[in-house]
Amino acid sequence: MRLHPLDRKLVRDLWRLRGQALAIALILGSGVAVLCSSLAVVEALTETANAFYERQRFAHVFATATRAPVQLVARIRELPGVQTVEARVVKYATLDVPGFEEPVNGSLVSVPEERGPDLNRLHLRRGALPRRGRPADAVVSEAFAEAHGLEPGDTLGALINGRRRTLEISGIALSPEHVYAIGPGAIMPDARLYGVLWLGEEALRAAFDLDGAFNDVSLALARGADPDAVIHALDRLLARYGGIGAIPRADQISNWFLTNEIRQLRSMAGILPTIFLVVAAFLGNMVLARLIATERAEIGLVKAFGYSNADVAWHYAKLVLAMAGLGVLLGWAAGWWLGRWTTVMYAELFRFPTLYYAPGPGPFAAAAVASLGAALAGAVGSARRAARLPPAEAMRPPSPAAYRRAGWLSTALQRVFEQLTRIVLRQLLRWPLRALLTSLGVAASVAVLIMAFQWVDALDYMVDSFFFDQQRQDVTVALTDQHGSGVRHDFSRLPGVLAVEAHRAVPVRFRNGPRSRRESIIGLPADGALEVLKDARGAPVAVPPAGVVLSRALAKRLGVQRGDRVIVEVLDGARPVVTMPVSAVFQTWIGTPAYMDLDALNRVLGDGPVVDILLLRVDAARLPELYRALKATPAVAAVGLRRAAVDNFDDTIGESMYLFISLYAVFACTIAGGVIYNSMRIALSERGRELATLRVLGFSGAEASYVLLGEAALLVLVALPLGCVLGLVMIRMMAASFETELFRIPPVVEPSTYGIALLITLFTAAACGVLMQRRVVRLDLIRVLKTRE
Repeated sequence: MRLHPLDRKLVRDLWRLRGQALAIALILGSGVAVLCSSLAVVEALTETANAFYERQRFAHVFATATRAPVQLVARIRELPGVQTVEARVVKYATLDVPGFEEPVNGSLVSVPEERGPDLNRLHLRRGALPRRGRPADAVVSEAFAEAHGLEPGDTLGALINGRRRTLEISGIALSPEHVYAIGPGAIMPDARLYGVLWLGEEALRAAFDLDGAFNDVSLALARGADPDAVIHALDRLLARYGGIGAIPRADQISNWFLTNEIRQLRSMAGILPTIFLVVAAFLGNMVLARLIATERAEIGLVKAFGYSNADVAWHYAKLVLAMAGLGVLLGWAAGWWLGRWTTVMYAELFRFPTLYYAPGPGPFAAAAVASLGAALAGAVGSARRAARLPPAEAMRPPSPAAYRRAGWLSTALQRVFEQLTRIVLRQLLRWPLRALLTSLGVAASVAVLIMAFQWVDALDYMVDSFFFDQQRQDVTVALTDQHGSGVRHDFSRLPGVLAVEAHRAVPVRFRNGPRSRRESIIGLPADGALEVLKDARGAPVAVPPAGVVLSRALAKRLGVQRGDRVIVEVLDGARPVVTMPVSAVFQTWIGTPAYMDLDALNRVLGDGPVVDILLLRVDAARLPELYRALKATPAVAAVGLRRAAVDNFDDTIGESMYLFISLYAVFACTIAGGVIYNSMRIALSERGRELATLRVLGFSGAEASYVLLGEAALLVLVALPLGCVLGLVMIRMMAASFETELFRIPPVVEPSTYGIALLITLFTAAACGVLMQRRVVRLDLIRVLKTRE
């Protein structure tokens, strides 16, 4: 098949511009890869979770109570919109895993023996459900079993309702309730220190004296039912039995974490690819504009032979589309691989029995449309100018630039700079807009690098701020029930305990007009030293003797600020409803906490000086003794270890974070290399005659290279501070888009981050300079100096 003459010219142009075309394709491909991978992972996680939820009949509404009679289940089932009800017992216990020193937190969940639950069904990986008449049988969560090397038939100790028992593992399972298995008070899953155990219904009810009763209920709703109406009715039924407020599936802790992660991935899909597409559009326009300037004669001949304006415009548009098409293909391949890798990484964090990764055409089509659209947007102006050139005008050489003395500026340049430097500066001053756009392209790469490496700074700052500046205890102990202040003395006598601080956590619902939020108020002692509130600047935040202190994220959710009043519905005890002033609002990077003075909190609830959380500062040398004592203490419901939390935070986030940083560093270098290489390559084609003239006049190859490389060096130097400023802007945009109820990203950038980003950019520019310097030295002087008469 014979190619159209213009298509043959297109192929020759692509081969001649192969270096510049590849640079543009790589930049576009980077944006396509990020966009495709983000959208594909969102699709994969959503499809995987929905399939698992549907197959295992994940409930729509969850509620807890202190002790409700099983006869209440029939009344709950009669509520409008309720389809299935599952009443059960859910309690915490301290586990003793053979060969593991630290105390382990366990969540005990009752299941009907042998047949299993109707809702939140277990997906057995190995073994069997608890058997009737075998009260020691327990099914354990797969992540917990893998962390400790447990198999069916193994045993472990458990302190259940103050009594030590030995449980035998009958099976290993996954649950839709615990795809993100996070322990009480934790911010990241730690399978070593937290596990879920499903025990037989009869055995668990007997262990906690709940025969004929339940303390947890799950509901499946009919299609089209109003969850809010069901929740309101359910709360009324459970209120007299110690219910603390039902929640929809959206607020169920495991699903909530998964939903927030998907939301963050969507945010990523909207920010980074935009940067790459804008830069690629700029490069496409720059390459095409300068190519048209050098092909005026060819354009005139083509139009003289009868080709229309549309033919010429479409020819140059196809040139850019071909470059973009290569970028789309590269981006599709990289995006599929990156999406697959990211999905597998998330599969290790979120426990699903099967992983669904079969991205449909949607993400790839969206990325292709966005990329090709960006390329065409950058090319349309240049293509239009090419089409409008009259043949006679196009076949004339372009009018030479008008040169004139710059007055005082010219005199100043002569005094300060030598001849070659003046040539460089004059070229930049003649084309200031083009120089600025080139610098902005390089600045974008600096900004992407700063934004990538800033994640390390932000996470380090979050860890230091939360775990060390604010949380100064070594061990956090949650008690099984409320205790008088004398419990501090009891725990101070445990081995290795140096200091004890008592707190109280009370579940409440904050209300401000139509806005509401379920949270816990933490009561802090006035003389507390183991938990110290600090704001974003690190300044201590005092907890006044009256009123409530809110984190900024919670205050924003409620629409209140300091000095406003908020309604507090206590969901425990006598369940008073009070109106409190917001005495302070402070920035915190993790969670949405609320605090009060401990004595004031107890007064509001009408209780005496009671507590249910203890913070311990301990002697590290005696930790093994303390662990053994805590495992044997009946009053202990859960134990949190600060050092383990920090290590788990680093292990969970660190590995994936550093790989993402490496990928974005490669993408940023692609931007820098593409912009710098294209700029120098086009400058070489435009100024080849000038450089060859310098060589003929006796200047060395290095001196001629200095004219070209000096221009690029100045543009890069201008880009470095611009990139730092742009990086800060992008970090603030990213922090705003990534803000969730769990995490906020502090816009903190260490000086070393700037230094690393600048060094990488300079190294990339130097590599491009070496390639261009070789081209300048090898210029064919005779061919370059030939001029059409």
